[in-house]
Amino acid sequence: MKEEKLSEEERRILLKLAREALEHGVRGEDLPPLDLESLPPRLREKGASFVTLTKHGELRGCIGALEPYQPLAEDVREHAIAAALRDYRFPPVEPEELPHIQIEVSRLTIPTPLEYDTPEDLLAKLRPGVDGVVLRYRMRRATFLPQVWEKVPKPEDFLTHLCYKMGVDPDLWRREKLDVLIYHVEEFHE
Repeated sequence: MKEEKLSEEERRILLKLAREALEHGVRGEDLPPLDLESLPPRLREKGASFVTLTKHGELRGCIGALEPYQPLAEDVREHAIAAALRDYRFPPVEPEELPHIQIEVSRLTIPTPLEYDTPEDLLAKLRPGVDGVVLRYRMRRATFLPQVWEKVPKPEDFLTHLCYKMGVDPDLWRREKLDVLIYHVEEFHE
C-alpha cells in the first residue's frame, strides 16, 4: 500500500519545524511546546522520519526512527536536534555553522521483511535508488536511506557498507542469512 504524499504546505511546515528545532537545539535553548492542534491532520498522526543535515553538500548528521511512535511533526523536531547534536560520527553542530546547514527530511513507510534465499537472490531483489534497507543480525541493526544508493550504487557495495555500519564483518551478508527489511521514503529539503 502506497502512502499518499505530503502536500507542499505540509512539507514546508515540517522543514520550518526542523529548522526551528535545529536552531534552538544548537544554541542550547529550550524548544517551545508544539501546538499540535494548529497543524494539518497528517502531521499530527504518528510518523517515522529521518533528518539529514548537510554542510556544503557533505553529510553533517543524520538521525531518525524506523517505526512511528509519535506525531510526525514531533518526530521531525526531535530528529533535527539529534542529527545536529547526537550523531556519534560528527562533533555537535556549532551555532556559527547554522547558516551553512541544509535540512532534508525523509518520511518513511513502515519497514517490511524482504524474503530471500541466497546472497545472489538478495542482490537481485534489492532495488537501487528505491529501497531503504535495514539489516538485522542478533542484537545489531543498521539502515541506509534510499538516497545512499546515489553514493553507493552497486548492491554488493551497499550491503557491505551497511554491514560495516552495523559493526559486523563487512561481508557477513554473503555468509549468514540476515534479517532484511525494506522501506521507502518521501524526501524533501530546504
